[in-house]
Amino acid sequence: MLANNIRKFRKRNKLSQEELARKADITYSTLIKIETRVNINPTISTLTKIAKALDTTIDALVGKL
Repeated sequence: MLANNIRKFRKRNKLSQEELARKADITYSTLIKIETRVNINPTISTLTKIAKALDTTIDALVGKL
């Protein structure tokens, strides 16, 4: 669910994976691992950065849309 929600928010914001990684100040490989479910437990710090970059909340990222 997390991977799908990040992808949905990213696409709604018209951001590429590289753009989101840069905006969230995380590595591109970290974002790829999260979106492809290789990393299913990202740190709270990483989730906070992604949520802020997507102008949403962590709850929205981990919850069902």
